[in-house]
Amino acid sequence: MTTLRLTQSRMIKVLVAGGMMLMLTIAMLFVFEGKATAHGYVNNPSSRAALCASGINNNCGLIIYEPYSLEALKGFPAAGPADGKIASANGAFAALDEQSATRWTKVNISPGTTTFNWNIKVPHSTSSWKYYMTKQDWNPNAPLTRASFDLTPFCSVSYSGTPDNTYSDTCNVPNRTGYQVILAVWEIADTANAFYNVIDVNFPGNLDTVAPTAPTGLVVSNIATTSATVTWTAATDNVGVTSYRIFNGSTQIASTNGALSYNLTGLTSNTAFNLTVRAVDDAGNVSAASNTASITTLVVTGPDVDPPSAPTSLHVMGSTTSTTVPLMWNASSDNIAVTSYQIYRGTTLIDTVSGSILAYSVTNLTPSTAYAFTIKAVDAAGNVSIASNTLNVTTPAAPTTYTAWNVSTVYVGGNKVTHNGVNYEAKWWTLGETPGSTGADVWKVIP
Repeated sequence: MTTLRLTQSRMIKVLVAGGMMLMLTIAMLFVFEGKATAHGYVNNPSSRAALCASGINNNCGLIIYEPYSLEALKGFPAAGPADGKIASANGAFAALDEQSATRWTKVNISPGTTTFNWNIKVPHSTSSWKYYMTKQDWNPNAPLTRASFDLTPFCSVSYSGTPDNTYSDTCNVPNRTGYQVILAVWEIADTANAFYNVIDVNFPGNLDTVAPTAPTGLVVSNIATTSATVTWTAATDNVGVTSYRIFNGSTQIASTNGALSYNLTGLTSNTAFNLTVRAVDDAGNVSAASNTASITTLVVTGPDVDPPSAPTSLHVMGSTTSTTVPLMWNASSDNIAVTSYQIYRGTTLIDTVSGSILAYSVTNLTPSTAYAFTIKAVDAAGNVSIASNTLNVTTPAAPTTYTAWNVSTVYVGGNKVTHNGVNYEAKWWTLGETPGSTGADVWKVIP
């Protein structure tokens, strides 16, 4: 009876241990699937994310700060990002999944030998590099799915080792015509993940280089304090106009998918606008501007009771230290004007900055501590917006420092000092040898 009880006890322990290992494995998979860890991207020919980071692609969202971060489970096409979320590596940067024939800037490419260059921020043990291309008859106006691609890679490179901060594959690109998308996949050997980059390409022998004519007859109606309606006469093109872009001066403020009118909202009251429209064709050619329609929005009458819109895209911009977090956000809009922004740590208002400032460095924080930040916009009447998205940040641990090195102090092996912000350890007896200087072999850097 005692033996049976002991056996049951051991079995229970084994099952519990096994269950814990299974839960840990599942948890790790969720971590890998959900957390972008910023490792690498294709910079030549430039990927969609790279062109966003360089400002050539517009309205990309937060990927402009993290082109390295397109990470999802490996194993494409059997696994990996879901259909419709291939460009964003499963949706963390959803703007990248917007797909139409004219949405993204294309890179000219030719069939035959092409070198793909990766910019690698954090090198990783690697198992392979693979490159796929859309089928000739894919639909460029539908979300990217596995059905869009030839699922046999046109280039597959097995790899055993860890690449440097740059890596290149020379591949034989198959023949295609017109607009195509290349999917580049960097598979990591020691994690469950891979990095996914889409590259929008055009095969130049088939490019449409003729821009549409300029739209005409631009007029503005229904002018109010924060809105107005613009209408115009259609442009013409040798193939076909696919969209129109609306500008205030040189700044694009809206677009349509071929419609010849648009209701502008979120304008500032009592403000002059110089509006124009440009036509775009299927190849991305942009027309000259239409005639200019100049308007001034109406003045708000009576008390201002409309709060600004919430600030958006609050994120860390720069390096977080053990005591500081640099914040940045997108501007709010208001029927009159945003005059200030309030910065909150949790529920505590810690500072207020001018409405023209969209960045703030929070200081005097505690190392190894979790914080939640939000931003609110305020107008001249004191109306306060709802809070921005909540940004959760944990400060890193404080760096270890030692007593500052002194030229007149005798040090022996094992003594540790700090000099010019770097920590050193003495290997043996020393006096007067400057840490980090040429020939000072007595000092080794402490990682």
